[in-house]
Amino acid sequence: MRRFTPAVLAALTLTTALTAVPAAQADDGGSPVLGIAACTGTACHFDVPPGTYDVKVLLGGEAASSTAIAGETRRSLLPATVVPAGERIARTFTVNVRTPEGEPTGVDGTPGLDLVLGGSAPALADIRVTPARHARQVFLVGDSTVCDQPGDPYSGWGQQLPQYLRKGVAVANYADSGESTVTYLGNPRLWATVQPQIHRGDLVMIQLAHNDKTTDEATYRANLETLVAGVREKGGRPVLVTPIVRRWFNADGTLNNGTALLVNGLGVDHPAVVRSVAAARDVPLIDLTAKTKSLVESLGVEGSKALYLYNEKRDNTHTSVHGATVYAGLVRDELLAQHLVPEGLVRVG
Repeated sequence: MRRFTPAVLAALTLTTALTAVPAAQADDGGSPVLGIAACTGTACHFDVPPGTYDVKVLLGGEAASSTAIAGETRRSLLPATVVPAGERIARTFTVNVRTPEGEPTGVDGTPGLDLVLGGSAPALADIRVTPARHARQVFLVGDSTVCDQPGDPYSGWGQQLPQYLRKGVAVANYADSGESTVTYLGNPRLWATVQPQIHRGDLVMIQLAHNDKTTDEATYRANLETLVAGVREKGGRPVLVTPIVRRWFNADGTLNNGTALLVNGLGVDHPAVVRSVAAARDVPLIDLTAKTKSLVESLGVEGSKALYLYNEKRDNTHTSVHGATVYAGLVRDELLAQHLVPEGLVRVG
């Protein structure tokens, strides 16, 4: 799959009320407090080095409001939060800041932490950014169906996953467009960059298959086993994820064909191999192939178009923001069901 050239983001026309506060003051330790003085209109920029940060926001204003927050390369960090007129609601989340800020082989992006307010009527009353202490990391290893896509209307499910996690968990999305198990292991900007960052207890979710079109079964299996072993070597917790389906219907309305279910030209059934490796190596499995197949078939030929970019690009592989959000929700459900992330750190409802 090709990399999509970043589109120039359209100017935001949303309005918001930012409570007037003094410029950031030093805290008791002498470090500057990163607050609302760094925000203008619907955007905030914080000059911080790469790392993991907790963000606490106070939402609401004189009028009823609905505020969502995205950051860095179009990552959804906080879902739309409705606040009645005259009230305030506090919300927190943890965000990973890195260079490059999106796809590992993409452009560096803007240094520091950038946040953008969205929602139908955004209202930010206050914000504080502080270095996160003892945050859990969720690393994502994947392809363009997972990555932080730079340009609208594309979105990977990993780009939408952070909004489902609370303060204390940060998603470090190292998925990259066009990568197979072969290229991910071979490119020094990918696995060789990710593995040294893994610490004991970190979750590493692996979904690679869409681009293994010419990878034979023995090689594909061995590559998955190498990734699993590499995670465990650092004390991390590997999770194998079968690939999302391609929206490719049979005449009877099912997806029971090699194109939809990721069987490559050599006859390698990628989801089946992933399931087999997970069972053989005692690795947690999120069967996203089965879950997305069931959902797409239930929606039918017409209803499922909104999950993908069929209407915009005649693309039956890559997901829209809506589809990526729905698929990230399926991943969230499995993180909860399999107790891979503590219940108190996952947003539900």
